[in-house]
Amino acid sequence: MIYLSCAKAGVQHTRQQLEVQRYLKKLNKPAIKSIKMRPSFQPFDLDDENEVALKKKTSSITQLWHQNGRCPWETIPIRRTKMEDVLRASSIERFGKKRSNAIPNSNSILRDGYIHEHSFALVNGQKYYGTSVFMDVWNPFVQEPGEFSNTQFWVVADPFEDQNTIEAGWHVYPNLYGDNRTRLFIYWTTDNYNRTGCHNLQCSGFIQVNNEIALGSSIYPISSYGGPQYGIDLSLFKEPQTGYWWLQYGKKTLGYWPSTLFSHLSYATSVLWGAEIINFKLNGKHTSTVMGSGHFGKEGHGKASFCSNIKILDEALTPADPQGVVAIAESPNCYDVRNATNFGDLGTHFYYGGPGKNPNCP
Repeated sequence: MIYLSCAKAGVQHTRQQLEVQRYLKKLNKPAIKSIKMRPSFQPFDLDDENEVALKKKTSSITQLWHQNGRCPWETIPIRRTKMEDVLRASSIERFGKKRSNAIPNSNSILRDGYIHEHSFALVNGQKYYGTSVFMDVWNPFVQEPGEFSNTQFWVVADPFEDQNTIEAGWHVYPNLYGDNRTRLFIYWTTDNYNRTGCHNLQCSGFIQVNNEIALGSSIYPISSYGGPQYGIDLSLFKEPQTGYWWLQYGKKTLGYWPSTLFSHLSYATSVLWGAEIINFKLNGKHTSTVMGSGHFGKEGHGKASFCSNIKILDEALTPADPQGVVAIAESPNCYDVRNATNFGDLGTHFYYGGPGKNPNCP
């Protein structure tokens, strides 16, 4: 069953936890009218070059809720939050939030014993005003409900202790959704994931203007090993007139983050693309949670996961190939990354992934 609503989302449960009920009423709001606003320019021309590279149109990626209808004009789709969704979280305050040190290259053991592991590529040292990337989509196995596996971009502004990020991609996150489906997601924070920010529309921040795409909804079809490769185009750019950070899904404008939301993100100091898993390290053993396709980047196209046609938006607000890209695998025996290259139909791209626990990753 797909719990999605364009109108008022009724709270359906039998338990009487009043605190959770009040929280659900804040989340499951009445129908929200779309703001009739669009960015003044769209710097990235997506889809066309990726269709050539993959022979699969990004538009063939659909959201399963479309099988049950569409939202009326001037409303937006919102995935309803249920009682059991909130109860899976450690607390109401932590529901829908990432944990601190979730940025790549931290690889630190958190106070609750979780480890974030990343395979990614990054650029820094300049002022960045946006990025675009094509990500092929998979359905990775996730071992424990509280673990997740994602592929995303990070647009980041330091300083570290008060880090601002905007993030978007796809993930499998059983503890957040109650299932193992591959879903579109966004995220943001202004204080290094401590108190601010959330996934999707679970807190105030992101302003959605699109009535066709539901954040947090499952996407289909997905890529298969040795078979067809499917993926999504995502782009983010800062509009000079308003300072808003606009997000696009393929050629569709999803919405924006207001500039007033952030304390440091007048521009990004680094941009990253890649994947992340959480490892519970149960009984001292590495998780079997899969990253990407579950196959190492060295296996290449059609087998490993990839990010391709990567662009950045420079100070002149012109799309450009990123320069000085560095590829990093924090746990290369568990999940690797092939160095980013720039050639052929895939443009700037890299392969990544892995199975997690294996003889070299006990």
